[in-house]
Amino acid sequence: MDVAEHDFQTAVIERSRSVPVVVDFWAAWCGPCLMLAPVLERAVAARAGKVELAKVDVDANPGLASAYQVQGIPAVKAFHHGEVVAEFTGAQPPPVVERFLDGLLPSEVDALVERGDEQSLRRALELEPGRADAALPLARALHARGDSEQALSVLQRVSGNFAAEGLASRIALERGSADGGLPDLSEAFAALDAGDHRRALDLLLAALASPDGAREDLRRVIVGILDELGVEDPLAREARRRLAAALY
Repeated sequence: MDVAEHDFQTAVIERSRSVPVVVDFWAAWCGPCLMLAPVLERAVAARAGKVELAKVDVDANPGLASAYQVQGIPAVKAFHHGEVVAEFTGAQPPPVVERFLDGLLPSEVDALVERGDEQSLRRALELEPGRADAALPLARALHARGDSEQALSVLQRVSGNFAAEGLASRIALERGSADGGLPDLSEAFAALDAGDHRRALDLLLAALASPDGAREDLRRVIVGILDELGVEDPLAREARRRLAAALY
């Protein structure tokens, strides 16, 4: 597929959010470019849609060559999620090209996580026990059906993940509430499960004033929500300021 400056954004940047796109920067007068082209085309075709190939003529599209710092051709750059994730320069032999493309494809664990069903997530954790993007959805599914003990067991495999810590603290708070030792936060958690993050955060932040020993677990739950909303989310920015004021 030939790509030019007018359709690069759509054909490469946006498309790469769904599948890796390999861009071959070339020119008709470049001998090594003509040698590399069929090698790339065969290797991409062999991967049956798992990766796509786009060709940019640097003479016809100097702006793209400049924007992506093409200093020698052929220059091959792989895009994924809108960013350059791998590249090489020069006519490489087929084995090198094969390895380059294989490095762009999802691993077995990536594919299992993408599938997302319980069996796949469990298998992903067998292969990579600390994989947060497998542990968290599995723990959520277990928690939703009432198996909090097993959910905690799954979460214990993950370290340094705010959302996982938040779910573990939520389970601790729910248990404490059931025992009568902690305030009832069922309304806050119901709002959270319904996707009403503002209502959930309002209730959880208000509960921080309680002197019953739940403060640290509440903080972890709130931080987990903020982490999933993302740093640029307006609600997260507002709640982050409120959290800091409540704690300090």
